[in-house]
Amino acid sequence: MPITSDFHLHSSFSGDSSTPMEEMILRGISLGLTEICFTEHNDFEYPPSPDGDGSQFLLNTDAYLYDLIRYREKYADKIKVLFGVELGLQPQLMRQDAVYAKSYDFDFIIGSSHLCHGRDPYFPSFFEGRTQEEAYLEYFESILENIRKHSNFDVYGHLDYVVRYGPNKDQGYSYAGYREVLDQILEALIEGGKGLEVNTGGLKRGLSDLHPCTDILKRYRQLGGEIVTVGSDAHNAQSMAADFDRAGKVLLDCGFRYYTIFEKRTPEFRRI
Repeated sequence: MPITSDFHLHSSFSGDSSTPMEEMILRGISLGLTEICFTEHNDFEYPPSPDGDGSQFLLNTDAYLYDLIRYREKYADKIKVLFGVELGLQPQLMRQDAVYAKSYDFDFIIGSSHLCHGRDPYFPSFFEGRTQEEAYLEYFESILENIRKHSNFDVYGHLDYVVRYGPNKDQGYSYAGYREVLDQILEALIEGGKGLEVNTGGLKRGLSDLHPCTDILKRYRQLGGEIVTVGSDAHNAQSMAADFDRAGKVLLDCGFRYYTIFEKRTPEFRRI
């Protein structure tokens, strides 16, 4: 069966998207999707940057939920619309993130690392004055720190997000180059009952592989990992469910027979 659930979507409630929620829902219906989950950005303590003062990534969750419920009911006979959030994790935000996660009845929470020790790899300054390998290693080590501090999330999003913006992107990058820290990350996720997101969004940004790369997915499966959601990371309607055929093939090649959806924070497995 094809993958018919897109579990990483950003509408105009996210600071980096201007696409109306209803437009994305209609696109999901036209694509034949059975479920979509909006995962709007919420990053506490996002620093001022060339793109804004940081407040653009503070989610107005009440307004978001109001519209989501309205459209969920309007299109209930055509598609299931689920209530998620992409929570930007930082070690010092452990309590604040936990309180926020428990304050709403989310269906699904992606834990993501958009900031590494207060800096976003999106900006070239993150890589200045050191090798790409040093920058990538710092990023992965910060993920391990986050996983050890946070527990209120369901999957870790775009695990190797940093390679989207590296000087050479994923050229020369591999699981083997960071095996020690990546294995610790995967083992910690499995031990905590957490999953991995398969994110196709990097492909349209010039990467040659998915997030995380195929060898990381393969290793996660070898270690006993079973929970994988699939998301396009779309910030516009045209990008929804992009490269899902490729994601399904990669998952099968890595030994997975199911992908996962979440409702009320509970996983449900769907055959690929």
